Amino acid sequence: MTDSLSPRPAKGLYPAIEPYDQGYMSAGGRHRIYYEQSGNPDGIPVVVLHGGPGGGTSPNLRCYFNPKLYRIILFDQRGCGKSTPHASTDPDLSDNTTWHLVADIEALRQKLGIGQWAVFGGSWGSTLALSYAISHPDKVLSLILRGIFMVRPKELKWFYQEGASYLFPDIWEDFIAPIPEDERHDLMAAHIRRLNGEDKAQQAASALAWSGWEGATLSIEGPSDTPSKFTDTDFAIAFARIESWYFQNKGFFEHENWILDHIDRIRHVPAWIIQGRFDVVTPMDSAWALHKAWPEARFKLIGKAGHSSSDPGILEALVAACDQAVEVLG
Repeated sequence: MTDSLSPRPAKGLYPAIEPYDQGYMSAGGRHRIYYEQSGNPDGIPVVVLHGGPGGGTSPNLRCYFNPKLYRIILFDQRGCGKSTPHASTDPDLSDNTTWHLVADIEALRQKLGIGQWAVFGGSWGSTLALSYAISHPDKVLSLILRGIFMVRPKELKWFYQEGASYLFPDIWEDFIAPIPEDERHDLMAAHIRRLNGEDKAQQAASALAWSGWEGATLSIEGPSDTPSKFTDTDFAIAFARIESWYFQNKGFFEHENWILDHIDRIRHVPAWIIQGRFDVVTPMDSAWALHKAWPEARFKLIGKAGHSSSDPGILEALVAACDQAVEVLG
């Protein structure tokens, strides 16, 4: 099912709103998960899964949804945002895996007394949304996904070793700058050594290079549209540590096609897949593979867009999908 979003006038995001509820959920052990609710307490519940992993939530994520119709739940995944402990100061990530996060999502659903909810996620958020839905298909009303990422080796090699580097050679120089020539055959491993080493200057340099590389390649506009948080040292350390931990462990999946091989578990779920044609961070190949495996899902390819959810075509398609999901769900 391709390009099936209902036509409607462009209107951008919904107006900014404030949460009506904020709190922390104990995730067992040392982790406390920050969450918030906004919109209509009696509306369709939707949980928003941020990217990274380690990217944290932001207020604009509330604004893809009609606040009169949706009960909007955001939370910061383990180690980032307002959740504690924060990975910038606590490098122990042994209890921070895909399956810990899936369990956190389910625990939050139960804590909030929600029977079923819609799930919204982009980039790593799409990975986590699919993992949660496959694990708990009876709890998912719908899926709205953007910038599909499945943590497959070829995706990681493209972005962190060779591929995207050909499109952004100027920014790539900054990414590889902290790494000596004789270690550049495996840039991810070289950065990981520095991110978790004792040398604080090397740690910060590597984190800012890692974070800056992703931030500068998000939008079709390129480096000029880099979000400011990607240049913050504390954010960058947590972000780079968490991302590299997940990536060196291949997303904690049993095998690289785990998501594609389990699509039958969610084939019945109404779903929207939105992908930028010129997405450099999570190239279209992965979204296309998901589309071919799951033709029942609505697939929207945006011609003049990259990875960022704020690229105009992506933004409009996401808001349209959220509006259409209300109609589909009744």
